[in-house]
Amino acid sequence: MISYVKGILGEILEQEIVVEAGGIGYGIQVPVTVLDRLPGLGKEVKIYTYMQVREDGLSLFGFLNRQDLLMFRQLIGVSGIGPKGALGVLSALSPDTLRMAVLSGDAKTISKAPGVGNKTAQRIILDLKDKVKAEDILSGFDKEEEDSSYSDMTAQSGKEAVEALVALGYSGTEAAKAVRRVEISEGMTAEDVLRQSLKFLAF
Repeated sequence: MISYVKGILGEILEQEIVVEAGGIGYGIQVPVTVLDRLPGLGKEVKIYTYMQVREDGLSLFGFLNRQDLLMFRQLIGVSGIGPKGALGVLSALSPDTLRMAVLSGDAKTISKAPGVGNKTAQRIILDLKDKVKAEDILSGFDKEEEDSSYSDMTAQSGKEAVEALVALGYSGTEAAKAVRRVEISEGMTAEDVLRQSLKFLAF
């Protein structure tokens, strides 16, 4: 199993990159959302990978951090979604946007991905809602390591604020994005978070 490939970024194709490591060029399929975050050609890059083994060959799928790879693994665990389908979802939606949509039950946002209808979107929400945690979104998973600055209490306040905003008529994704912009500190109640979130939604 190849956990990650670290080497020189040799090529950037439409939905695939080539990373040269140890004299070998590894072709790695990546979501479109990764392409804009890559370093320039000739620069060193570290790609966390999932390897698919099939009778007709091997395929590598890659991401810039372990959390996004985990999101991919969770997606392919959903009935009816394979690696190609999961890659399509994560090309249409960033991992964070998908997490927000799952947490808030926003099937409309998920169904924007190619080949994903409302039924599939609902299945994704149902299968992943217990796997995506509020603190995953609120702590910001753009980093390689989990940010532990949010306690269970502050994460719960954020989650309750998202639910309150949805009840007020905002989409789950809008609500989650607004809450994420709030600097949630220890002692803040869901009402405090809600009040500050509404300020961001006012613009």
